[in-house]
Amino acid sequence: MEKNRCIVVDDEPAAHYVLVNYIERSADLELVAQCYNAFEALEYLRNNTVDLIFLDIDMPEITGMEFLRMLDSPPKTILTTAYSEYALESYDYGVVDYLLKPISFPRFFKAVQRFLSYTNSLVPQEEEPKAISIRMDGRLIEVKLAQIDFIQSFGNYVKIVTPAQTYLTASTTQQILKQVPASKFIRIHKSYIASINKVSKYEHGMVQINDTNLPVGITFRRELQERLGNR
Repeated sequence: MEKNRCIVVDDEPAAHYVLVNYIERSADLELVAQCYNAFEALEYLRNNTVDLIFLDIDMPEITGMEFLRMLDSPPKTILTTAYSEYALESYDYGVVDYLLKPISFPRFFKAVQRFLSYTNSLVPQEEEPKAISIRMDGRLIEVKLAQIDFIQSFGNYVKIVTPAQTYLTASTTQQILKQVPASKFIRIHKSYIASINKVSKYEHGMVQINDTNLPVGITFRRELQERLGNR
């Protein structure tokens, strides 16, 4: 399935870090450019086409809304802002949603789904995978997603832990993260990916899956709390 080409336009590096991470986890999006002001974005759009812009409203020299007004046919746009008063601003110029900073992944996901409803209303949605394929001991095997408790970085390998067996494969957590659906798995630490439905307890910076306690990194705690609250 062809992905939707998107760019991030924001003067804050921290905002780029968050959005790039979320985009990388979205099977329907492909990040093709990062711009730190409206001038860079205008230059890029002169020579390239994109399907979606993640656009900061409050930028120096040229604001996000001023930038959109300069475009003859603006691409679909998701506005980002740290100020809630922009929430009532008119959804003109191809704006399909806005995100209030700091942006959580569930809210980002909802905005992307709203964008996709504009572009893919007649296209049947691709089913989520039921298993992932990994290479272990020189052969290719399938591991059912429903059986996975968690995934752990282990040097140059990744351990995929199920109640019945632990699989060891030459890979990285980032590579595995791209294979598993974001609706069912969440990165909780630089070294761990957890099955969200297998988490039985979360307290004191740890999650419990079956009889195993896993650490939760500080940067991943807010999203985990939101995801657990929405189960």
